[in-house]
Amino acid sequence: MTLSSPTPSTRPTILIVEDDANLRLGLRDNLRDEGYDVTEASSARDAEPHLREREFDLLILDVMLPGEDGYAFCRRLRALGVKSMVMMLTARSLEDDLIRGFDAGAQDYLTKPYRLRELLARVQALVRRAGVTPAQVMGFAGFSLDLGRRTLTQPDGALVELTRTEFDLLAFLLRHRDRALPRGEILDAVWGRDVVVDPRTVDNFVSNLKKKLGWTSTSGFTIHTIRGVGYRLELSGPLTS
Repeated sequence: MTLSSPTPSTRPTILIVEDDANLRLGLRDNLRDEGYDVTEASSARDAEPHLREREFDLLILDVMLPGEDGYAFCRRLRALGVKSMVMMLTARSLEDDLIRGFDAGAQDYLTKPYRLRELLARVQALVRRAGVTPAQVMGFAGFSLDLGRRTLTQPDGALVELTRTEFDLLAFLLRHRDRALPRGEILDAVWGRDVVVDPRTVDNFVSNLKKKLGWTSTSGFTIHTIRGVGYRLELSGPLTS
């Protein structure tokens, strides 16, 4: 395999190598929502053309791949001089398996089933070590949501005071705009799976958020109530970064 030359990118680049299509596509969508430039492959063999074409900031490798497993693939890439950060994903949780992953050249090792928020935090830490960061600002309807500074600026430049939960809720709705989001999914993502909260709490926070954003029927966004399900945020214009 001939190594690629670095390809300039305005976003951190990630290659997912996972043979389970449902896991791979779900992970791809979540990472793209976080602002990453994501490519996917179902095996080491399928990943090689992508590695010839460009250099990735992070590789997420399943261990139990068809053909060449994740350990062997990682060792081979290191021997070829690939310097991308590597995170191993696997159902194997024994200490010997973890050590084997690090010996192969991985920087992180996460066991399945994993918590999405933990995985995203680890991904962010790895791409920072690689010297890059995902898009930190989301612009919508004249507002600017700065994920790094955790501030919301309205069209006239004034800051909108949001609580931590209100900020995380708005960011989640924007990342998953145009989707009908069940209350349970919102609770898991914003409040956390281990926190017991009445699902109707989401309703109160959405109502407060709309008031703080000064929502009217002429605003460039709408947070629709989906009866019996949850909420869907729609924008009249593009989400910018």
